[in-house]
Amino acid sequence: MTEEGHVYYPQEELIRKAREMLKVDPEIISKALTELSDEKEIFIEDLGADRKAVYLIPFYLAEKGVAEGLKRLKDAPSTIRPIHPEKAIEWVQGRLGIELAEKQKEAVLLAARSKVLIITGGPGTGKTTILTAILKIFQQLKLRIFLAAPTGRAAKRMSEATGWEAKTIHRLLEYSPRKGFKKNQGDPLEADGVVIDEASMIDTVLMYHLLKATPSQAHLILVGDVDQLPSVGPGNVLRELIDSGLFTVVRLKEIFRQARESMIVVNAHRVNEGEFPIVKGGDQGDSSDFHFIEEEDPEKILDRILTLCRESLPGRYGFHPIRDIQVLTPMYRGIIGATHLNDELQKDLNPHGQPITLGSRTFKLGDKVMQIVNNYEKDVFNGDIGWVSKIDQEEREIRIDFEGRSVSYDFSEFDEVVLAYAISVHKSQGSEYPAVILPVTTQHFLLLQRNLIYTGMSRARKLVVLIGTSKALAMAIKNNQPQRRFTHLSGRLAA
Repeated sequence: MTEEGHVYYPQEELIRKAREMLKVDPEIISKALTELSDEKEIFIEDLGADRKAVYLIPFYLAEKGVAEGLKRLKDAPSTIRPIHPEKAIEWVQGRLGIELAEKQKEAVLLAARSKVLIITGGPGTGKTTILTAILKIFQQLKLRIFLAAPTGRAAKRMSEATGWEAKTIHRLLEYSPRKGFKKNQGDPLEADGVVIDEASMIDTVLMYHLLKATPSQAHLILVGDVDQLPSVGPGNVLRELIDSGLFTVVRLKEIFRQARESMIVVNAHRVNEGEFPIVKGGDQGDSSDFHFIEEEDPEKILDRILTLCRESLPGRYGFHPIRDIQVLTPMYRGIIGATHLNDELQKDLNPHGQPITLGSRTFKLGDKVMQIVNNYEKDVFNGDIGWVSKIDQEEREIRIDFEGRSVSYDFSEFDEVVLAYAISVHKSQGSEYPAVILPVTTQHFLLLQRNLIYTGMSRARKLVVLIGTSKALAMAIKNNQPQRRFTHLSGRLAA
């Protein structure tokens, strides 16, 4: 059930599903659950109104710990001395050479007053500007500030945008596979402030470890887009923190002038508001950075994707067919699922070179690949994208270039990487690409959700191409009821 993002599962529903699968009497299942509870393998909690939640012990402890950690932070006194609001804003605007909007000024000042601050908004709403201004003021106050993000790519983007060093949360907490997280309540971070970007990606367990290592006096600032897809791991932390009403939240809705010139940004916000995007045509013409290609037949959609990657986009915009163009798809199976797309794109974009095959995976020199598990010894993380730079049959190893850093993989480690010409929208979170191609068809109807389309579109910097049917896109935009995740964090925070 954790694969669906649940932190717990309702006991009644769990018994029903187990009965269907095992074909046994529900009383036997109930008895087994009681025995597992007695043996401390699971925890069964009474949520009231005849509802009981069945937790795996680590998830129960994590969710309970997140609620306790946030309340501890919120209630503890701050070590940041009061600042004069008008003078602080005037000073930071002068240092950065910008004029902050009213909502941005509010967010900057709240960072010094609120022990827990959430800043949420879509693309082009000025989150990075706010973050840079906050850091400038904190630096002037000589505060110890740590910046982090859930993934390596997100941390790198954070560093590039702010000019401050940012790490992955795991790296910040000095995680090792053998010893776990070194930083915890016994050895906390020496911090006056902890700033986390792409906070929508943080799952319940990671948030628990982050809070354990955050000292009570520190300020916690979470920056993210709550309307994007929730974390891959269990929970829906950012959404529940906002819904709890306990914490200071700044919602950014204004798209700034420069961002309004991008139809990617404009259309991402339209989709997020439940409106159909403005598509190519009319005043936009070929100069638009957003296109929608109507096509219903999956085979023809596949052909169009191949042509776009191989010829059209490199020819018209100068994009490198492998490095600059990212195909995102809602699912793995089917003609335009990630698995088949990768096979076809590999044949089309990288046809030469001796392949190396182990099990079901085949790689060639020059292939785009993605790390799918965290490997702390190699310093590569789930979602990192690289390119195969060397295949050595004699030494039984391949080398992968991760943005200028060469990493060696023994043939036995092949299962840590997959082809990445096409990846799932979920795997794209925290990343940006020059160009994104996103198929949207009724074949994907089970996964057609507004937040999935919105997330996919907002991964692109320079160009978005949607391929599919208006019907499928309309279905997705209309569906603003993503699959429910069973969590009780907001209830614990309210207690």
